[in-house]
Amino acid sequence: MLRESPNLTDFAPFRRPIRCATDHGVIGTDSAVSRCYCRQIMTAISPTLPQQASAAEIVTELAHTARAAQRQLASMPSEARAAALHHAADQLRRDVNVILEANAKDLAAGKAAGLPEAMLDRLALDEARIEGIAAGVDAVARLSDPVGQIIETSERPNGLKLSRIRVPIGVIGLIYESRPNVTADAAALCVRAGNAALLRGGSEAVHSNHAIHAAMTSGLVQAGVPAACVQIMPTQDRAMVGAMLTASGLIDMIVPRGGKGLVARVQADARVPVLAHLDGICHTYVHADADPAMAQEIVLNAKMRRTGICGAMETLLIDARFPKAAELVKALLASGCEVRGDGRAQSLDPRVEPAGPEDWDTEYLDAVVSAAIVDNMGEALAHIAAHSSAHTDAIITEDQSAAERFFASVDSAIVMHNASSQFADGAEFGLGAEIGIATGRLHARGPVALEGLTTYKWLVRGTGQARP
Repeated sequence: MLRESPNLTDFAPFRRPIRCATDHGVIGTDSAVSRCYCRQIMTAISPTLPQQASAAEIVTELAHTARAAQRQLASMPSEARAAALHHAADQLRRDVNVILEANAKDLAAGKAAGLPEAMLDRLALDEARIEGIAAGVDAVARLSDPVGQIIETSERPNGLKLSRIRVPIGVIGLIYESRPNVTADAAALCVRAGNAALLRGGSEAVHSNHAIHAAMTSGLVQAGVPAACVQIMPTQDRAMVGAMLTASGLIDMIVPRGGKGLVARVQADARVPVLAHLDGICHTYVHADADPAMAQEIVLNAKMRRTGICGAMETLLIDARFPKAAELVKALLASGCEVRGDGRAQSLDPRVEPAGPEDWDTEYLDAVVSAAIVDNMGEALAHIAAHSSAHTDAIITEDQSAAERFFASVDSAIVMHNASSQFADGAEFGLGAEIGIATGRLHARGPVALEGLTTYKWLVRGTGQARP
């Protein structure tokens, strides 16, 4: 038996038939907030919209309701926002069977459509994964709240007292693919930092996304958070993505999570600030003074632990003076990794395939790596500058001065010494769940969690000063 959704008084009533985003037909009319089979809380659309509202009109209305709800959310005490997220996590646990039923539909559709096994694995949920999602929401609730933190204070000679404090960004649009856990992660991070979220997930996970959203929203509303703080697009129409990207002044920031095609489109078409990375072309440079055993362990982990994540090593650079280069390449081959190398790398093992020009700029996301032999650190740095995507680059060396030179010279969001690039993750950095990894130069870089979802404002306290 499915429980009734709470009375969502924050929503304007429906005045026209609304078609469920999961394509189950008309699911509600008039003043009742509509639901589909998965107890989905459909986003209410203003009755002032025309019968055949365009994507731009729908996004505009959702953004306006999100803005009003966000102001209420931002005024709530930190403890209340944290408690609401615990309610949402509990609701995810209670709705486990509903979410699994929805996910089974996505998996069946995905298999029928011929989705690759790797994508089906990212899509699949079970009780353990749903518990992990709920535990992640609980973990976000326990994180230190950045909102209201004082960044700096000063006092001017005229007696003005200045302080700079963290505040929510506002309304954040999230466009993502495959992984339904992003629905909960994104909602939790936005709410904890006082932001409203507009979610647009991929069609391959539509049932799962709406079931998770319904559970999250139900829990949040029970704890007093306005329902419009977390809204999901009511249709999978691709025009919705375009409307979100051009909603300047309505949506404050867009965060894309997905493949290169999605991120490239968002970066090319957006008229709203974007927080993202396009590629994860991560390098590991094995310096001449690297410890051979450490180098082999780190290289194998950086490439083979999980080949499909953005922090996986895609290019291996080996110093010509490193004494165990052949052993390093053979270990990769023995692990099942295809190695594509330059001429000198090919000479290390006959199984190394020749690398083409495109290999140095390819994010494989598979058990494939490009490898090159460099004469010195200068060559390694030049290669990284030419081909890195500014995500994560690492050096393995026992020479501390070489490591410091690498830190100073590599201009990536994350630069590592004697560690696997697979540590490029918000949880591993102690940030909790991350909204994504950013490689741009403005606002935030690297794993973006709560602090990256805030901006700041100046508070100026005077005693009657007038400027001369």
